[in-house]
Amino acid sequence: MSEKKVVVIGAGIGGLTAAAALARAGLDVTVLEAHVYAGGCAGTFFHQGYRFDAGATLAGGFYPGGPMDLVAQAAGISSWPARRSDPAMQVHLPDGSTVTRFGGPERHTERRRAFGAQGLRFFDWQERSADALWDFALRGPDWPPQTPGQLARLLGTGVRWGLQRPGLHLSPSLLADALRPASAHLGNASERLRLFVDAQLLISAQTTSEHANAMYAASALDLPRRGVVHLRGGMGAIADTLVSAVRAAGGQVLFRRQVKAIRRENGRPAAVVDKYGKEYPADAVIANLTPAAIDRLLGEREGVSSGDAGWGAFMLYAGIDESLLPADFPLHHQVVAERPLGEGNSVFISISPGWDNERAPQGRRAVTISTHTDLAPWWSLFEQDRSAYERRKQAYQDRILDRLEGLLPGFRQAADTLLPGTPVTFQRFTRRPRGWVGGFPQTSLFTARGPRLGSGLWMVGDSIFPGQSTAAVALGGLRVAEDVLRGAPQELAQALSDKTRRDAAQTPFVNQAQLKSE
Repeated sequence: MSEKKVVVIGAGIGGLTAAAALARAGLDVTVLEAHVYAGGCAGTFFHQGYRFDAGATLAGGFYPGGPMDLVAQAAGISSWPARRSDPAMQVHLPDGSTVTRFGGPERHTERRRAFGAQGLRFFDWQERSADALWDFALRGPDWPPQTPGQLARLLGTGVRWGLQRPGLHLSPSLLADALRPASAHLGNASERLRLFVDAQLLISAQTTSEHANAMYAASALDLPRRGVVHLRGGMGAIADTLVSAVRAAGGQVLFRRQVKAIRRENGRPAAVVDKYGKEYPADAVIANLTPAAIDRLLGEREGVSSGDAGWGAFMLYAGIDESLLPADFPLHHQVVAERPLGEGNSVFISISPGWDNERAPQGRRAVTISTHTDLAPWWSLFEQDRSAYERRKQAYQDRILDRLEGLLPGFRQAADTLLPGTPVTFQRFTRRPRGWVGGFPQTSLFTARGPRLGSGLWMVGDSIFPGQSTAAVALGGLRVAEDVLRGAPQELAQALSDKTRRDAAQTPFVNQAQLKSE
């Protein structure tokens, strides 16, 4: 069987997903990662006896036929080291009330209690729309289409889908949602419901209901129904499982291999060059990087980056005494204090499970806390006034600890480790320029980025559609793998197609019984 050399730059979830699928199809795959561990912003790092999730802390899409099921089938993964989590999270509103986000039937009772008839109507629209959109998305259409072949496949998928799913799925309301924001469905909703929706969209779509595209928002808000899990060892277990899959299929994953350039000949990639000057021949290159980082590697202005407009994150990693936690305390929380959201007014907290003895010393728990923050002020102070930068970092840490004291009184005293991180920290450890995280705010389906950057060159990660979250990034990685295979020798493309069909028919990787409830 002929081989096609593929080099993947960056061992994030999108790059590893594409690498695992392509290696299993028989291609010669090499993944180059600058860091000492995989996962990038969805990785897990070790510090003073704790394993902290670096950025992403909420893992979804682990349900039969869902995104992570498709990844497992394509990559040859028999199971994930996961346990189901329900409730997915608890949201704390400024009036002192809480809204628990269940994935099961309890969610309807909770919405009625929290928001009354208004909430039931809004979430009825959201769930019906999300069901239709996820059903369509998991059929594998390319969005946005970047070639005539992709457009033809998209139209064909749409026609077949419409014939099989008549009624609501092609209703004028659903089609109109492609052009309007989510706020169109909030109407005269109370500020309490609007604030809850805005806070949830900020962490799932990087913007609020006034700006978030309604179609995307409906899907993003559906996370609690889509198989939220905890991973043994932390979020990095997803990447570690994919690394094992790449290697089991004959591919390479090499760490401490920072890439400095992509060398091209006749408009196509010829090799990837690391910081030591070593070249890795490539017929295809998949960059698990931000657009700005790709521009730097190409060595010229390619128009890949339009300026990474979006957010950074201020992080606080804490190790606490588990006796501080009440019985049956949910492990994910969003604390909303006031508008504007972010910058400490909306804080997301994730706590390691008590059953996971890999995450913390006995009797302790690892806690990852984050809030959205603007990039520019951090870099201005870091470059011009280091003492002011340190004072700002301390002020943000104190503000977040104040929020945590409201949630868990005594948090400061219970913490034996407090490690802050800013966008400067994110750039240092993830190599993301300026520490930009979370992808682009999802304001329009028609400005979404596709993965194909040129002949033989693709981008994966949270910069391309469908955007942020490990499940969305993994779907983007599968799309790129399929696109690469369309340009591979016919026997390779057929091999993956046949293998995926066999796996889907004979060995579905996960079912409800395999995901133990918390």
